[in-house]
Amino acid sequence: MRFKSIPFRVIGVLKGKGYNSFGMDQDNLCITPYTTVMKRLTAQNYFSTINCSAITEEMTDDAIAELTSILREQHKIKPDGEEDFTIRSQQEIMETMSSTMDTVTLILVVAAAFSLLVAGIGIMNIMLVSVTERTKEIGLRMSVGARGLDISNQFLIESIIISITGGVLGILLGTLLSTGANVLFGLPTSVPMWSIFVSFLVCTVIGVGFGYFPAQKAARMDPIEAIRYE
Repeated sequence: MRFKSIPFRVIGVLKGKGYNSFGMDQDNLCITPYTTVMKRLTAQNYFSTINCSAITEEMTDDAIAELTSILREQHKIKPDGEEDFTIRSQQEIMETMSSTMDTVTLILVVAAAFSLLVAGIGIMNIMLVSVTERTKEIGLRMSVGARGLDISNQFLIESIIISITGGVLGILLGTLLSTGANVLFGLPTSVPMWSIFVSFLVCTVIGVGFGYFPAQKAARMDPIEAIRYE
């Protein structure tokens, strides 16, 4: 195989390992001698990264202290001099990633909240238009015995159906995109069942909350005035 027109010979294939804790495919990489990489690929005479492993997890801090002492000595750094290298432990990397994911999650939650607000206002506008266009129908139903509660329930049910329909389409689209990311890009994704139940619950709440005002407006109409409405 060639890498930037430089020929390499494959001398072996490692066993499959799958994805690591960071979601990276460990089977999609090549391992080459560091001298070859330094001389023929990167044209440098120093290591940019060194991976080390402590004997046990409890000895991680001692290992970091020892590595710091060795690197300061190798780099000829004075006791009061500033270090020109960085040592990061697995725990520190995980804490950084966790903090980043928390920030991303917060941003997504805020974006989702605004989206739900806009969707709820849209549902309310649709129902208000529906109430206005069906004024005569509402007056006719009231004149033959329909109660205000019946009219209110009718428009609330319509509002909930609109909201849940949008939620179902969103769940289907999200599941499709999640599956596509897994198949096309190899990203490990999943759609937990609790998120689907929460989505249906939120859709129902949005339908009731933003459909309540149009439903009450329809229920409080005067039957005579509604029948005369042009």
